[in-house]
Amino acid sequence: MPQTLEGLNAIDSLNAANVSQDKIQSLLRHLTHPLDPTYLDATAPWNGELITRLPVADSEAVELAFHVSRRAQELWSKTSLKKRCEVILRFHDLVLERRDEILDIIQLETGKARLHALEEVLDVAMTSRYYARIAGSALKPRKGGGAFPVLTRAVEYHHPVGVVGVISPWNYPLTLGISDIIPMLIAGNGAVTKPDSQTTLSALWAIDLLAEAGVPEGLIGAVAGEGAVLGPEITSRADYVMFTGSTGVGRLVAAQCGERLIGCSMELGGKNAMIVCEDADIERAVEIAERACWSNAGQLCISMERIYIHESIRDQFVDAFVERILRLEFRNDFSWGQGIGSLINEKQLNTVKRHVDDAVSKGATVLAGGSPRPDKGPFFFEPTLLEGVTPEMECCVNETFGPVVSVYTFRSEEEAIRLANDSDYGLNAAVITRNTKRGNQIGQQLQAGTVNVNEAYAAGWGSLDFPMGGFKQSGLGRRHGSGGLLKYTEAQTVATQRLQGFGKPEKGPMHFSDEQWADALTLGMKVLKNLGFK
Repeated sequence: MPQTLEGLNAIDSLNAANVSQDKIQSLLRHLTHPLDPTYLDATAPWNGELITRLPVADSEAVELAFHVSRRAQELWSKTSLKKRCEVILRFHDLVLERRDEILDIIQLETGKARLHALEEVLDVAMTSRYYARIAGSALKPRKGGGAFPVLTRAVEYHHPVGVVGVISPWNYPLTLGISDIIPMLIAGNGAVTKPDSQTTLSALWAIDLLAEAGVPEGLIGAVAGEGAVLGPEITSRADYVMFTGSTGVGRLVAAQCGERLIGCSMELGGKNAMIVCEDADIERAVEIAERACWSNAGQLCISMERIYIHESIRDQFVDAFVERILRLEFRNDFSWGQGIGSLINEKQLNTVKRHVDDAVSKGATVLAGGSPRPDKGPFFFEPTLLEGVTPEMECCVNETFGPVVSVYTFRSEEEAIRLANDSDYGLNAAVITRNTKRGNQIGQQLQAGTVNVNEAYAAGWGSLDFPMGGFKQSGLGRRHGSGGLLKYTEAQTVATQRLQGFGKPEKGPMHFSDEQWADALTLGMKVLKNLGFK
């Protein structure tokens, strides 16, 4: 059994979180599982104690979840778009009304600080409002002319793909567990989701609230179990797959989807870089870097793990950053306040420790942190700043996914861009400069799906009207924007031809030879171009 904090046991944790066993059992009813299941333990990272036991699904349970969702989806797709959006807007209101309840559940399952958990609540509300507001225009049939203006009329329709499989991780269990499902539902789809077994309650809470808002029973199926077992069961039945997780697993999921010729979208790993230019406001840069590196204890795909600092301000930045790190408090309770929470489990703790130890053994210098903090909880690790990290060190190129960041210096803008782009990943990046025009110009040269100028990640992620996703090994497809809704649809074109079309007239006063008809069509193409038609 992992080490526990003195005076804090599982019952105390649940009481402090105001999460009753009755509430937990009520949420578990949304899981589809065998009549006589085996169980997985979900534990609280703050103290390693049991929260609940999850009934594990098998192949038959996954099949049942898809069957029930498909039946519900047939009716849901016939519900008017207006009514579907009204349901999601009611969900938006309920999320905000029950804010403290879900904050407690998120913290209980993840061990993150309360302010970091708040990001998830705000994100889900924003996503719900955004897609409910744009759906009317995004999904509206689009009319236009065809090959022959006036004579050809075409309409583009968007139909739901069916039932979408969702596989989500533990680090942001509400955001990643439900924000992708929102546009799926608005587009008329059903969903079967497998949240991580460590953080299943957060996703189930959202499913429960969606049901209260008016989502039909069974439209969203949920199963619990190991990803390696249930992942293939989901991809073998889904009409589309949304996956968030590691690049290695993402390749396997993409291959499985490719075998079935179904679509998929995935956000994968990152080794994100921040560039601090010589004209940066040091105080502001350090404040941004703190959020960039330590939010959710660094367990964030879009957090920064590499900071490139202009050599002229290296000492100022590092001194100020170290000072700020040393003032950072550990948060192991449900109170508000700035600070850093726990890592999720022993596996993640071991990864972080291995990366730091490997770097130090090969010559890197620890400027701050560098050690576990068992006095705060079994999985706490100090926010760690490294210098002198070189390519042979594990943390140089591999994602740590913890509170560890390496600092480097650069002399020129070109060098900074080259170093930042020297990675197999390309998910997120940041540029800190007083000259926002310059920051934008640098940002366009960075190989990353989102770039934040004078921000860490919130500006890019929170710009819901614009796509979010990764270059290179950081993913396929995009979240957010109209594309984040339309990817859950099948686009269909219905074209109607009036009067004469492409076929040569067989009757009437004009009798064309094949060559004459070809000449007439060719002339028509030239005329349309000269008249400015598309």
